[in-house]
Amino acid sequence: MAGINRRDFTKLTFGTVLATGLAAPAIVKARTPINMILNWRYQGPQSWFFLAQDRGYFEEEGIAVNMDQGSGSGAAVTQVAGGAYDVGFGDINALTQLRAQRDEDTPLGVYMLYNRPPFTVGVLSSSDIHTPQDLEGRLLGGAPNDGALRLFPAFASITELDTSTIEITNFQPNLREQMLRSGQVEGVFGFVNTIRFSALLSGMNPDEDIRFIRYGDYGMDLYSNALIASRALINDHPEAVRGLVRAVNRGLIDTLADPDAGIAAVAQREPLIDREVEKMRLMATLRDEMSHPEIERIGIGDISPQRFAEAIDIVVAANDLPRTPDVGEVFSRDFLPPEDERVRDLG
Repeated sequence: MAGINRRDFTKLTFGTVLATGLAAPAIVKARTPINMILNWRYQGPQSWFFLAQDRGYFEEEGIAVNMDQGSGSGAAVTQVAGGAYDVGFGDINALTQLRAQRDEDTPLGVYMLYNRPPFTVGVLSSSDIHTPQDLEGRLLGGAPNDGALRLFPAFASITELDTSTIEITNFQPNLREQMLRSGQVEGVFGFVNTIRFSALLSGMNPDEDIRFIRYGDYGMDLYSNALIASRALINDHPEAVRGLVRAVNRGLIDTLADPDAGIAAVAQREPLIDREVEKMRLMATLRDEMSHPEIERIGIGDISPQRFAEAIDIVVAANDLPRTPDVGEVFSRDFLPPEDERVRDLG
């Protein structure tokens, strides 16, 4: 048999495919991998991330997102900054502190979700602690990476607390409500709704048993959790960052339209959750942590540059940081969805 050249072989192979009715294999474009760390273990207020994944929005944007549970909003920032993750859902104030202390580029916030300050010290309602000044001389506790604990020096400065009289102990996050309930500490740091619903799951009635000393009630008008992207991802794959933001924005829209679907998506990752409690946690987060009046004007995801600059000033002054970062050193508005696609009403 005479030999055949490459062109003849190609024709022969293609003809065989046609003759047998088989389709030529499709060329699949590789998706950009993104490793993401969440703020906490799987809970209701992460619904939009999971719906975006389950409904194929990440895939449509050409990205493959792997999400891991987190150990605190502050920890998410340091893990992205250290290179362990490409993206985190973390506290923008922790990022401000990091940027003020480093000359080199640090991660950037790209999509703001929590536009009201959720930080608090929770105390028992039966205690004699009613104001920040009542915390002096007390034993408080929290997880080392907790956002409220990290911001406590700023809160103490604004409220003129004498922190030399306050003792702080660290423990694992899952011990927080137990430590408070048993009286092993007199106050605990955390997000209002994290404490509230963890206490509810532990058998407490948070509306009756816990009093919240909220940072926002004492002049700390701060933003909180945002999507935070590494500089490497931003520089090497800017379209992947835009795609991630678009997909999460769609997931948020879907969550608002059908909260039960969002909770079902969480339950696929953590089947043991109490769905009713997690839905309550989700709705409370929308109400308490994402409902700043500015969203009617700018939408979820964006920031007010003036308000954000003032928040940076609060964090820098209260922590005696070496420099004051510009807004653009901490948050970039370059990756936001178009204004007509942003959520302006949380329902």
